[in-house]
Amino acid sequence: MTDEEIKYPIGKFRAPVSYTAEDLRKWTTTIKEFPGRLRQAIINLNEKQLDTQYRTGGWSLRQVVHHVADSHMNCLMRFKWALTEENPVIKPYEEGDWALLPDYRLPVEPSLKLLEGLHLHWVALLESFTEDEWTRTFLHPASGETMQLKKALALYAWHSKHHLAHVTETIKKL
Repeated sequence: MTDEEIKYPIGKFRAPVSYTAEDLRKWTTTIKEFPGRLRQAIINLNEKQLDTQYRTGGWSLRQVVHHVADSHMNCLMRFKWALTEENPVIKPYEEGDWALLPDYRLPVEPSLKLLEGLHLHWVALLESFTEDEWTRTFLHPASGETMQLKKALALYAWHSKHHLAHVTETIKKL
């Protein structure tokens, strides 16, 4: 595998040209199932295995678990802001710097529990959306992009599968 294939095991995110109700249901199901799939993938790993990098210079599996908890927590907040404010400017964060903070050395269980609760909240919102709510937006100040929630859902369904593949592909090599 090339470094690019290891870095993007399911390929880079490509925004859909159009969004169907079936797409939204499929991506919501991905969000719903992700915490359990991640838990199942890492349940039998020991501490040394959790500290294995998925690629040279990349994050350890432990850091990946903590990252998705932080990332998805930020995303849920972005969805809530978009639902309650007109095109809010979201707060970006330096995910690489967050991965160096001391809490990323904790056991993964707190982040797994966080993901489970967080995704319950997120899916409850997603399953209640009207067509108008899917088109609500937020503004990302770093990219300047105004993003509709349906695109954000597609992105975070991809993000879930992307990092799950980092874990599962690394486990195959252990």
